[in-house]
Amino acid sequence: MFWSLVLVPLVVLLFNYLVRDAKKKYSVMLPGPAKYPVFGSVHIYRKRDPEDTWSFITNLSRKYGKLFCVWIGSRLALFCSNHSDTETVLSSQKLIRKSELYKFLIPWLGDGLLLSTGQKWFNKRKILTPAFHFKILEQFVEVFDKQGTVLVQRLREQATGKLVNIYPFVTLAALDIICETAMGTSINAQTDTDSKYVRAVTELSYLLAGRFMKVWQRSDFLFNLSTDKKRQDKVIKVLHDFTTSIIRSRREELLAEKIETNDTADEEGVGTRKKMAFLDVLLQASIDGRPLTDKEIQEEVDTFMFEGHDTTTIAITFTLMLLAKHPDIQEKVYQEVTEIIGKDLNAPTTYRNLQDMKYLELVIKESLRLYPPVPIIGRKFTEKTEIDGKVVPEDSNFNVGIILMHRDPTQFEEPERFDPERFSPERTTELSSPYAYIPFSAGPRNCIGQKFAMLELKSTLSKIIRNYRLTDTGPEPKLIIQLTLKPKDGLKVAFVPRAAA
Repeated sequence: MFWSLVLVPLVVLLFNYLVRDAKKKYSVMLPGPAKYPVFGSVHIYRKRDPEDTWSFITNLSRKYGKLFCVWIGSRLALFCSNHSDTETVLSSQKLIRKSELYKFLIPWLGDGLLLSTGQKWFNKRKILTPAFHFKILEQFVEVFDKQGTVLVQRLREQATGKLVNIYPFVTLAALDIICETAMGTSINAQTDTDSKYVRAVTELSYLLAGRFMKVWQRSDFLFNLSTDKKRQDKVIKVLHDFTTSIIRSRREELLAEKIETNDTADEEGVGTRKKMAFLDVLLQASIDGRPLTDKEIQEEVDTFMFEGHDTTTIAITFTLMLLAKHPDIQEKVYQEVTEIIGKDLNAPTTYRNLQDMKYLELVIKESLRLYPPVPIIGRKFTEKTEIDGKVVPEDSNFNVGIILMHRDPTQFEEPERFDPERFSPERTTELSSPYAYIPFSAGPRNCIGQKFAMLELKSTLSKIIRNYRLTDTGPEPKLIIQLTLKPKDGLKVAFVPRAAA
């Protein structure tokens, strides 16, 4: 009698759950892998390595099309590489919450601009936008040029015509640039090549990609029981210690500068205006009349440090690879750059010079089409949403396959071909939608630092092309997705010095 009183309600509850689960799963009429009660489609993740993400996603897209769904337990995840459905979501002023997978970044990036939502996101975006005003960006060109010169010097010993993995050289240059421009602090990563920060970012990216493929680790409870959690805590401490030291150092510098300015100001109280770094904006900003807390500043610094060095590294290295593969296009870049700056290898690059590099900009755009540094982005639906004529339930996750959308033959003729001219003013009208090409995302949550990134890419690439002729490249790199798009074994390019003027 006792057991019947216990078991009958449990059976009823289980039955009701299975009915609701089945009703929910079969209410969404979209293609996708087979789905089962309770577990959904988790079987497709069996024996998957984090490095399989790229092939895993492309194979699913080939099989199920440009919009398909996968059920992880009772949670729905949509994957889209269709520009029209992407526009529906990304252009929305309401659907701005990042997908659930972004929660894995919270221990590292907290509630910064990348992960925050609602009014908090709006307030932060408003605070940070002035940090990317062209007058401030113009000041950074000198830093781009200086660090580009260091990179060129470091590459000198490697310029023998033999294949060299350029990825580690570029990532240290990008780290130096982001620290000096955005944080106002020089760390000399290029001359101190054993960067704990870079190694920590690499390891953490691998661990976070693992949580995507090992679906059981998406549960915080199960992940916290794993050895990966201990590894994650260790590398995050390295990352936080690094940015904390930069914040502390910049606070001290600003205090010293303020004292010096007060001492040297004229009788009207006007001192020499110093360069404004991203961190300076944070340290002087306020929300609703109160200054940002140390935690809020830390979150934004961690976010910008990650986004500002990893993505530009990827863009620079893949562009160099493409230029090495296409000597005719490389020559056109070289001719443009030398016409603007001259053949004096020591001549500095100015803001106006970078603005005039129109063909190099086409090259960069085409490189970002083929190899977008952030290949997938995601949103979480906070309300029922109609996609492709079908109602998708609240709490569903919507993932945009930018890299697949960029290679859509219905939008780009011969999509695998490297053709910078497709972005020339005469041909950009060929795109049926501005959402078919979104290397910096689009809509209200587009990348706040895209102008900064384009100036850095132009400066660094033009500096390398002025100094070296790229002669060869290794085999097509195996692509992996670990937060960002990466070449699995680095990226090898051969180059030789150009003759000095």
